[in-house]
Formats: sequence, structure tokens, C-alpha cells
Amino acid sequence: MKKLLFAITVLCASTNIFAAQNPMFDANDINSITIHIAQSTGSGHIGKLAWVPDWDFSPQTFFMLSYAQPMNILRMPGRINISAIQNFGYESGRGLSFFGMGASWDIAPLQYRGFYAGVGIGPYYRNHRDRWVSSRLFFGAKIFIGKNISEHWRGELFTVHFSNGDFTPVNHGFNFVGIGVNYGF
Repeated sequence: MKKLLFAITVLCASTNIFAAQNPMFDANDINSITIHIAQSTGSGHIGKLAWVPDWDFSPQTFFMLSYAQPMNILRMPGRINISAIQNFGYESGRGLSFFGMGASWDIAPLQYRGFYAGVGIGPYYRNHRDRWVSSRLFFGAKIFIGKNISEHWRGELFTVHFSNGDFTPVNHGFNFVGIGVNYGF
């Protein structure tokens, strides 16, 4: 986690991009809706977020609907998201299904010819605890790569880690990889 925060700080200090150049929105768009679908890559620490050899696909899938607006975050193009998430743990004995709501902030400091890449973080609250994370409050950390498909449409590939930051003794975390389709208006 310290390495991730350090990398974000270095990007923030070395980048001077203005909101009018926000690659996650068209110049005339002030809102967006994104539908995400993701498959679990197992439980574990945040380091498994981007290290593909450690992925262990497990029987969980989530669907997330997000509403976002553009903003500047430390002079970098960003967005604030309000999201509803439904996780399905589809082996009956696992007890890993939940519904959650949350807010997150994404920045996209890297952009090139319609592609952009960034990170996001935010708190979520869910309807019950489970054996992987024994609290209702948890946090999401995300890495994403996106592409402007047309004036209003964007597609994103992402990986996300949900955990409670060791607030409770049980914090195995949830890791996912997925795709998102975004429409700006």
C-alpha cells in the first residue's frame, strides 16, 4: 500500500494536466454512467491487484453501476463516482454474496491517442459481513486502462481490490478483474 501511495504522489507531483483535457469525458460531457462486470481473482493482499501470476479465479462475480462527474484532483483529470455493487458468490456454502454502495475518486494521469490509464480509491458500505472481510465498511483500490471509442462512449479494463484496511482481525480481501462500458452525456 505504501508503494502504491508513493507512486500516486510521484505522478501527482510530476503531472500538470487540466480538467478540459480529461480523457474520461468528452469536452461537452458533464456526467457519465458506467456498467462494470468483473470476475474474482481470489482473496489476498493488494499486491495481487496487478500481479497476474498470483490470480486464483474463484466463484464470485460482481456487477457495478456507477454515476460519475469530471473533476480535477491535484491538477490531474479525475472523476468522482457514486456506485452500487452486487457481488454474487455462486457456491452456496461460501456466503460471499453482498450488496454495497460507495463513492470513489479516480485519476487518469496517463493519456495517449484516446487511451488513458489511472488509479482510483474509495470507501464502500455493504449489507453484511462474510468470512473474507469481517466488516461492513471496506475500501476499494483500482487500476484501470481505458479507450475512447467514440464521442460519448468509452471502454475500460480494470482490476480492483476490496478490503477493510485491517480494521478487523479477518481481512483477506476481494480481488477482481473486469471490464466497464461508459457513456458520457
